[in-house]
Amino acid sequence: MKSCYFIKPLVLLSTIILATALLSAVPAKEPENFLSRVRQLTFEGRRSGEGYFSADGSSLIFQSERESGNPFYQIYTLNFETGDSERVSPGHGKTTCAFFNPNGNRVLFGSTHHDPQAREKQKAEIDFRASGKQRRYSWDYDETMDIFTANPDGSDLRQITTARGYDAEAGFSPNGKKIVFSSTRSAYADNLTKEEKKLREIDLSYFGEIYIMNTDGSGQTRLTQTPGYDGGPFFSPDGQRIVWRRFNKSGSVAEIHTMKLDGTDVRKITQFNSMSWAPYFHPTGEYIIFASNKLGFSNFELYLVDALGQHEPIRITKRAGFDGLPVFSPNGSQLCWTSNATPEKQSQLFIANWNHNGALAALQQSPSRNKTTLVASSPFVTESDIKRHVAYLASDELEGRRTGTEGIRKAADYIRDELASAELKPLGTEAGSFDHTFEFTGGVELVKENNQMILRGHTGEDHTFALNKDFRPLAFSANGEIEGEVIFAGYGLTKPGKLGVRYNSYGGLNVKDKIVMVLRYVPEEISVDRRQQLNRYAGLRYKALIARNNGAKALLIVTGPNSPNAGKLASLSFDTSMAGAGIPVISISGEMGNSLVEFYGKSLKELQTSLDKENPHAVHGLSLPGIVLNIKTHIKRIRKKDKNIIAVLPPTDQASVASTPEYVML
Repeated sequence: MKSCYFIKPLVLLSTIILATALLSAVPAKEPENFLSRVRQLTFEGRRSGEGYFSADGSSLIFQSERESGNPFYQIYTLNFETGDSERVSPGHGKTTCAFFNPNGNRVLFGSTHHDPQAREKQKAEIDFRASGKQRRYSWDYDETMDIFTANPDGSDLRQITTARGYDAEAGFSPNGKKIVFSSTRSAYADNLTKEEKKLREIDLSYFGEIYIMNTDGSGQTRLTQTPGYDGGPFFSPDGQRIVWRRFNKSGSVAEIHTMKLDGTDVRKITQFNSMSWAPYFHPTGEYIIFASNKLGFSNFELYLVDALGQHEPIRITKRAGFDGLPVFSPNGSQLCWTSNATPEKQSQLFIANWNHNGALAALQQSPSRNKTTLVASSPFVTESDIKRHVAYLASDELEGRRTGTEGIRKAADYIRDELASAELKPLGTEAGSFDHTFEFTGGVELVKENNQMILRGHTGEDHTFALNKDFRPLAFSANGEIEGEVIFAGYGLTKPGKLGVRYNSYGGLNVKDKIVMVLRYVPEEISVDRRQQLNRYAGLRYKALIARNNGAKALLIVTGPNSPNAGKLASLSFDTSMAGAGIPVISISGEMGNSLVEFYGKSLKELQTSLDKENPHAVHGLSLPGIVLNIKTHIKRIRKKDKNIIAVLPPTDQASVASTPEYVML
């Protein structure tokens, strides 16, 4: 984001410093030994997780990637008495989020097996994994995902949702008569705004909302209406409330909430200011267990919070990695959860004995939860706060936060939410908004009909080179038409320094009003230390600047036969600085570069090889009289808009508002 300046006195703070100072957790005393006899429960398959107990505690239903020919999750049951594991789902497509009916006669799960493209998607995923490539794990919210019920052995399969969109994350009510679930069906409504349609293309989870229905699929009713992903709902043990997690608009922070079955009396149980999700009630209804990355972006730990959210959460697990999706056994004496505490660091199910009395004691000792206050009134900034904010803003998900990208939009949403939660005043372009709109150059494109390169009649007739085959202007090239003779200037490098350190490709060459051709990169056979010295001066922009300062009309850059990507054209390579080079700068192919020097009995291979060892007798420059090029370049700069986020930190002493300056945070 760009800087802005104001006439009135203010203090400008960086985004990171602002974010780290906003909220801090109250440290709590953490009793030990909540878990005992911890052991791994599943071993088969690439990974397994999200296990839920049957009402009598004799079985577990879970998801696992273990089906031959299908890389996606399928649903299985595990019998604790026999140790037998049986598949429940059809075996093809994707499945998720299974649950037992408390009556024991039915199970439910989300599945895409009815998708006509299910097997094609399986093959595509298998081929992708076989290629050796890896993608950061994420859920895709497949619009063909629907909820099905079946007998515990998988027979009598019935589809109970049919709306377009992701229907999953479902659970039965304690009396077995209702199902609560999450759905993105609102993403496909006809009345979406332009902004919502754009969001649908980049973040389907934003449209996740909580619904309730009868067990046969009838009476489907939407319960939540808040922008941001609402999901992972479960009923309280008495069946009177629903617990779930709600993400903010940016998807960077989630908090645990509860509500009545009609969607009223919404209560925010946590104010953890991190990604808190997968909440589940203890059978007594006295507290909720959940997972959160409070201590690091990819470090999920288990926490407890009282059912009313009156106390600070208590940390349960203490290991780096993923511990999440916790579930209590029906009698509350055991805890099952998903963890990557395995030798392969792949998730599997774990189970342990649970210390209920210890949990109650810890919650009673935990400090009361404080409401959010202004930064100025709280001097505490914890290490975990700093790590959390920096981890998210620097995460792969934000893709570098380049201006105009989806990554910077997510970062802006995150910062906007943090500012609002700290009750800072907006100071954007429009009243009540944190957003300050500005224009920037968001990309470039070639105007094909206005880019040409012609070799003038050296052999008696003109020769026209092909755009994007023989040549390509670079993003920072100047626009215009020039004509001139070509001169070869080696690697086009100029490095100051004493003898043995300096390097000057232009020594003894007169390139004024000439078209200079240079090799890309630096000499290939020099030492590592020497390469590091020269690399500072080897950027394409810098080579263009040196050529221009020496009087060149244009610069041609060719990747020599001894270099990586030999002979290939450089990409158009837009960058955000967008300062022009002042002269046309064109990448040319190895074939074209060779054709220019061949007229004088030379080859690029010969010229580069002599330069690669810094041979003092090598030809650093070669004038090519009679080789005249006519060059026309036209790069179109694409103008776009983005937003700065600006807020005001008002005086905390309302009596001195008139005399105390406000602070603007950018």
